[in-house]
Amino acid sequence: MRTLKFLLQKEFRQIFRDPAIVRMILMMPIIQLILLPLAANYEVKNVKLAIVDHDHSSYTQQMINKITASGYFQLTGVSNSYNEEMKLVEKDEADIILEIPAQFERTIVKENKAPLFMAVNAINGTRANLGSAYLQNIIRNYNQDIRMQWIQKPRFNDQPRIEITYSNWYNPHMNYQLFMVPGILAVLLTMVGAFMTSLNIVKEKEVGTIEQINVTPIRKHHFILGKLIPFWILGLVVLTLGFGVARIVYGIIPLGSFVTIYAFAMVYLLAVLGLGLLVSTYANTQQQAMLISFFLMMIFILLGGLYTSIDSMPEWAKTITKFNPVAYFIEVIRMVVIKGSTLKDISKQLLIMFGFAIVLNGWAIFNYKKRM
Repeated sequence: MRTLKFLLQKEFRQIFRDPAIVRMILMMPIIQLILLPLAANYEVKNVKLAIVDHDHSSYTQQMINKITASGYFQLTGVSNSYNEEMKLVEKDEADIILEIPAQFERTIVKENKAPLFMAVNAINGTRANLGSAYLQNIIRNYNQDIRMQWIQKPRFNDQPRIEITYSNWYNPHMNYQLFMVPGILAVLLTMVGAFMTSLNIVKEKEVGTIEQINVTPIRKHHFILGKLIPFWILGLVVLTLGFGVARIVYGIIPLGSFVTIYAFAMVYLLAVLGLGLLVSTYANTQQQAMLISFFLMMIFILLGGLYTSIDSMPEWAKTITKFNPVAYFIEVIRMVVIKGSTLKDISKQLLIMFGFAIVLNGWAIFNYKKRM
């Protein structure tokens, strides 16, 4: 224990001796947590819409007014030529072209239906899908409004109707920040833990102090613990600061207990710090450690469920997520913050994270060689 105490003193002095490291660990996650949720918005607004109107009727004018009043679309042009509007798409000045055929009003009144043509710029698939879905929904609602005007009151009262009422559970106002902030906080905590620890032992190798440690009677597990515990404590500090930012900037207060969050975070940090230390035992230079950590972090983030639902991924990707600790932490922190889940509810994820922590730290201890 005395040996471990001296190692911890050495590590803390080494960390706080360099102000740049302290800023990276504490300031960068706070700034990122403030900025990223403001930009990571699932809503698509200001979709640039060009309309080709061959009808020029009152119905088409009402429909155009309804589309522009929704707030999702920015009207960039109205003309009689499809080719002219297509040039706007080629110049990236329009995302969607809506072509209204001639005699649109007459056809819909006479035949009870009328065709519309929609051309979508699908370079940005997400923007194309959401923009076209918004437009179809607005046109569908406009069609219902027209039908309501045609139906006579006695007939309307006699017709059976199905009315649907719904409620949004856990996030009633569909606030995307309530969904994104916990996930981004989980990713930032992972980056601080895995990235910083991956550089730790490698830095000792590069400056030559590892040789002095190797000739001492310090045991390998004491050495690994001395490297792990300081960043484990700093990780919990970053988590606390992150929840402070979530409360002050976004007004987010976890529905569940902080005890549940911190209990899981303590085990989770052991796992990701063990991963960082494992990387550092294999890498010989800080550049190698940074590249390996960057490679792993990209996989963890993109297959962690932060931006894309894991349920919608292909089967091979779902299999990879089972070995992704970030996916478990994002799931748990959202469960506790949004749903108010308890330790019993996250017991499965907690046991899996214990397994990650034991395997990764055991592997790091085994792989560390006290010989150069």
